[in-house]
Amino acid sequence: MEVRRITVNIAGRVYPLNVPAAEEETLRKVGKQIENMIKDFEQNFDVRDKQDALAMCALKLGTNAEVVSLNYEKNIHSTNERLTQINRSLDENGK
Repeated sequence: MEVRRITVNIAGRVYPLNVPAAEEETLRKVGKQIENMIKDFEQNFDVRDKQDALAMCALKLGTNAEVVSLNYEKNIHSTNERLTQINRSLDENGK
């Protein structure tokens, strides 16, 4: 697995990272997304400093991740129920 050394700038600080080459684009994209979120929070809310903006970003990203996880679990449960119904129907029709 190829590893690349990249730098990501978040809230005015540079973070050097060693990342798998396959993840480089994703990390850069997320870094840019965080920077945009910080700017948005600073422009639209009473944010006192970068730490407050970063805390708000963490809350928003964490909430988004939790919503995606819950939706995924609901979809898995729904899919399993549908497959069970299909299996029952096939069993009944196959007898």
